[in-house]
Amino acid sequence: MMTVVNPAGEGTRDRGGDPGADGEARQRAEFAALQARLMPIWRSLEERSLTPHTSVVVPSLSFDQKELAKIQGVSFYEERLLFTLIRLRDPGATVIYLTSQPIHPDIVEYYLSLLRGVSVRNARDRLHMLCLYDASSQALTRKILDRPRLIRRLRELIRDPDRAYLTCFNSTILERRLSLELGIPLNGVDPDLLWIGTKSGSRRVFDRAGVDQARGVANVRTVDEVLDALAGLKEAEPGLARAVVKLNESFAGAGNALFTYPPGSAAPSRAELARALEGMAWASSTESFDNFTDTLAEMGGIVEEFVEAEGLRSPSAQLRVNPDGSVALISTHDQVLGGPTGQTYLGCRFPADEAYRALIQEQALKVGDVLQRNGVVSRFAVDFLVYPEAGGWRCLAVEINLRMGGTTPPFLALQFLTGGAIEEATGQFMARGKTPKFYYATDNLRSPAYKGLLPEDFVDILAAHHVDFDPFSETGAVFHMIGAVSQFGKLGVTCIGDSVAHADEIYRKVVRVLDQEMGTLGEPEAGAFHPFEAAVRGME
Repeated sequence: MMTVVNPAGEGTRDRGGDPGADGEARQRAEFAALQARLMPIWRSLEERSLTPHTSVVVPSLSFDQKELAKIQGVSFYEERLLFTLIRLRDPGATVIYLTSQPIHPDIVEYYLSLLRGVSVRNARDRLHMLCLYDASSQALTRKILDRPRLIRRLRELIRDPDRAYLTCFNSTILERRLSLELGIPLNGVDPDLLWIGTKSGSRRVFDRAGVDQARGVANVRTVDEVLDALAGLKEAEPGLARAVVKLNESFAGAGNALFTYPPGSAAPSRAELARALEGMAWASSTESFDNFTDTLAEMGGIVEEFVEAEGLRSPSAQLRVNPDGSVALISTHDQVLGGPTGQTYLGCRFPADEAYRALIQEQALKVGDVLQRNGVVSRFAVDFLVYPEAGGWRCLAVEINLRMGGTTPPFLALQFLTGGAIEEATGQFMARGKTPKFYYATDNLRSPAYKGLLPEDFVDILAAHHVDFDPFSETGAVFHMIGAVSQFGKLGVTCIGDSVAHADEIYRKVVRVLDQEMGTLGEPEAGAFHPFEAAVRGME
């Protein structure tokens, strides 16, 4: 059995407090017993059984809160999992959805209107939306654990814990404790394995899987260790112009810092490297050198060469290790990256380019095999860098995300709405009518002009202009994070089409409609960002 050993000092920090050694051992044993119940539930869902079941959805972003604060409108990311309400199309399904702050009823109605084959009233009867009315920066799961009366209410709503499971955006020791409190299994990775999904853990897995990756050094925590790594990379490749320092547990690329080597020297002195380090470019406008190095000391990180090549692209592959141990390909995407350093996740196109789709599928399955051998049962994604070289494409693995990611909601929305499935051999998605589907998705359609647009106004705009999803043609736009529009002028959209060009045109129509309604058509405002243009540039 090929295993990946977690070396001392590597891995994620315990963000759930310390229950003591005896308590931790007891929790692990109880959690393992609960997880064994996932198998029959999973089989039932795969077979679309009518047996009643309950999904408790906790869209908590249980990450380092300082890192999350770098994301504009992050509190509204709890709306990202509202696509799970589409599970209510199954007459036996009950969904319990928890949030920190209220979700506008028109937003809930919007998702219920996407259901096919079941009335909105019937679906609403099987939906429980629970709000904690707590806008603090703590993770939602921690807020729930701090409310014992709420936990008792959840147990009453679940009714049959043998037919229930917990769905979360990511899983940590907090989610494990909530799973134990509710007496239901967690549909996610065992928190003891989270270190595999750190930047340092990913490099170790890639080594075991025999997958190529950029040159780099893992498990750095101090400025001296970063300088040593930078000097080593430059010595190995004198022509290297830039490197990237990444925090182990960063989110959406916001924890990456871009380092530029002093020009004109193949072997810069340590003092020159130190001065250049303080001048790193940040992915977030709120980052500073002192804060970054403090966070690095807490969670660790890596130093890697910054890959620069003609035609460079950044695809990803989503997979899942199922409860029965099988490794399944879910999807491939071309990621849209941007921001000040060009490393911030903005959106994606599905599927990845046919030129290298099979290559990244093959490499991702190698990673999946290592994860399966190490006991991972979870959805995960592997990010890559690819660029053309003589005779084909060079592929470098970048990182593993042991959680839902930005590419998860759009693909699951496509799957739920069309009832289709991926063809693993080709990586294409075929709807029930055997029609291939494509989409462009982003969390970052934004403009200052959109601020003040209330959810009810937004829903009215969709109805007036017919830009929403059409269940008959199985094409159109599906929106998320609608609640963020009024305050931040920002929302997410997945544009589903019958071709790449069709999906692109749907996105352009969405932008035209919003700009027209907000009086900015033909007059781009300062600060507006329509990441489709970045996607086009990235594909050229």
